[in-house]
Amino acid sequence: MGIIDLITPQSIIPNLHATSKKQVLQALSHRAAEITQEHERTIFEVLLARERLGTTGVGAGVAIPHGKLPGLDRIFGVFARLDSPVDFEALDDQPADLLFLLLAPESAGADHLKALARVSRLLRDKETCDKLRGAETAEVLYFLLTETAASHAA
Repeated sequence: MGIIDLITPQSIIPNLHATSKKQVLQALSHRAAEITQEHERTIFEVLLARERLGTTGVGAGVAIPHGKLPGLDRIFGVFARLDSPVDFEALDDQPADLLFLLLAPESAGADHLKALARVSRLLRDKETCDKLRGAETAEVLYFLLTETAASHAA
């Protein structure tokens, strides 16, 4: 399963305006609800519960909020680039401006972990993150995420 299996052009938010982690999670939940047909509130509560276990801010301006929902039939992703970084309580104390939400079925098990690892590997690459930060449109962000991931997998 590649990044292209997780996101669509509609799951890209190129310039998200938010001033707090809660607002970011609400906006991501809203977009995820549109894509998955799940309830926005349910998604938000799953994300909040996961954040209470420990931050999903991985450092270097990246956060990967994630959770499991019983109604899903596959793993879904939503990517957002914030217009201003938000504190995600990362270990390096750097605020996050690149976010990749992952929602998986409760039964996903290893597939959920593999998707998390794939997204993490992609967003650990400084050159990729620099390109994502410089992209102007959702179409360019989608291309960068899917094409870069494909070339890293090769």
